[in-house]
Amino acid sequence: FCVYSNLIATNLIGLVKNGVEERSPGPGMGSSLLDSVLQTYLCLNTKSSSQPALHPPGFHIIPRVSSVVPESCLLIVVGLLVGGFIKVIGEKPPVLDSQLFFLCLLPPIILDAGYFLPIRPFTDNVGTILVFAVIGTLWNAFFVGGSLYALCQIESVDLAGIGLLSCLLFGSIVSAVDPVAVLAVFEEIHINELLHILVFGESLLNDAVTVVLYNLFEEFYKVGTVTVLDVFLGVVCFFVVSLGGVLVGVIYGFLAAFTSRFTSHTRVIEPLFVFLYSYMAYLSSELFHLSGIMALIACGVVMRPYVEANISHKSYTTIKYFLKMWSSVSETLIFIFLGVSTVAGPHAWNWAFVVGTVVLCLVSRVLGVIGLTFIINKFRIVKLTKKDQFIVAYGGLRGAIAFSLGYLLSDSHPTRHLFLTAIITVIFFTVFVQGMTIRPLVELLAVKRKKESKRSINEEIHTEFLDHLLRGVEDVCGHYGHYHWKDKLSRFNKTYVKRWLIAGENFREPELIAFYRKMELKQAIMMVESGQLSSSLPSTVSMQNIEPKPIPRVSKKQEEEIRRILRSNLQNNKQRVSWTF
Repeated sequence: FCVYSNLIATNLIGLVKNGVEERSPGPGMGSSLLDSVLQTYLCLNTKSSSQPALHPPGFHIIPRVSSVVPESCLLIVVGLLVGGFIKVIGEKPPVLDSQLFFLCLLPPIILDAGYFLPIRPFTDNVGTILVFAVIGTLWNAFFVGGSLYALCQIESVDLAGIGLLSCLLFGSIVSAVDPVAVLAVFEEIHINELLHILVFGESLLNDAVTVVLYNLFEEFYKVGTVTVLDVFLGVVCFFVVSLGGVLVGVIYGFLAAFTSRFTSHTRVIEPLFVFLYSYMAYLSSELFHLSGIMALIACGVVMRPYVEANISHKSYTTIKYFLKMWSSVSETLIFIFLGVSTVAGPHAWNWAFVVGTVVLCLVSRVLGVIGLTFIINKFRIVKLTKKDQFIVAYGGLRGAIAFSLGYLLSDSHPTRHLFLTAIITVIFFTVFVQGMTIRPLVELLAVKRKKESKRSINEEIHTEFLDHLLRGVEDVCGHYGHYHWKDKLSRFNKTYVKRWLIAGENFREPELIAFYRKMELKQAIMMVESGQLSSSLPSTVSMQNIEPKPIPRVSKKQEEEIRRILRSNLQNNKQRVSWTF
């Protein structure tokens, strides 16, 4: 891990130094100093860590500090100190280049989040997540932009030269919740699964809205006029960017799964295909100006069940820990460079605009969550309580995405420095103030925390059984709900997709038995790794190489007869229900 971290740090810092050399020719002491500091930090970070989260050891050795100060805050402070020292000795601190961020640092974090995304909580709450991600982001952008435009019209503020389109462009930048900042804080406070998936899912999906709004308002600002046709094309562009990114990710996910069918004789290259196809999905989406984050999420979600059915346990372990290490290194670099870039400047300070931006971001977030939750609760079975609404509103952290979008503004933009100063202030306020106070607020409000214990095999099987039962109830009642369409998708996947993407005869195994076998093997592996079972037991690799016993199969004629009887009985039940009502 230490070697991997040094290699990644060397490549990334090399890109930064190239960007610095383009701005200021000649070798500088600041770049080499930052190089050595980051490489030393990353080596200590990864060498001393044995947990999947890969937390910095020096930070978590002191429980009192780690319980009060989030890791992201400490990393920004380290960046501020390094940047300040570089500036004191007369060198120009390197800045976080937008191209470096979007092409090198962001993809590992999003891939780690998408590949290990909890599918069941996400699909159960996908409607709520989409409402917060799409409508909530639109509300924040227009509310903040419109309010700031009204603020700029006050004569005492002395910002009358900022127009409406410029304010809306700025509002689209600061409106998006950042997945990097949310991951860094929410994983430390161990919030319950519902709130975590709501805020984190929103931060992942609102990328499409943010990118579309940013590009849209930037084009409007250059043109200077907006027509009804432009607004209509902007709405169409939103769907093209988001759905196009998902489509690209699904295609590459299927390609990765299909490729993993033929790697049984070369196990060592199995993790490579996962990383290769994921990054190709991201680059392909960005090439066609689609949502790269949506492509990465879709690619990770689609490929995982098929890839894990084909690869060996060693390859699975490699993918898991390398992704965790890779995303941890990227988060470390992002927050350190945020601090260094803040010192680099230049800044343009206006008290009314900067303070107004922070206040309006908080107000728009609170009003948006309360208003949308009032509508959402009318359709949810499990309602969002007042405490849940408070955590969702308070957890809307801003981070490096807003910072990088601000740096994408052209140097000719008259208010670029003012916008960057306000963006940095909002990021620091949300990460430091909200990030440091959310843990005591969660404890004060007695918000339900996440259970650390894993569910047993018995609980998992009974959950699957209840899903099958609810699907049957929906069929009997003639209601085509969530479980009905989930069952249709599962049948299509088992009948057609698995046949082409899973190697051998594994796809023929009954779903319940395959699920039980998977959970049993997973629990056995966890017990062996934790030392609860004797080392004399068979290893996980040998357990996977054991050939399963052949399963007795029903003939085609018997299967058709059973289907005919069940279909006839189901139709009779539906008719009885319709006559009753």
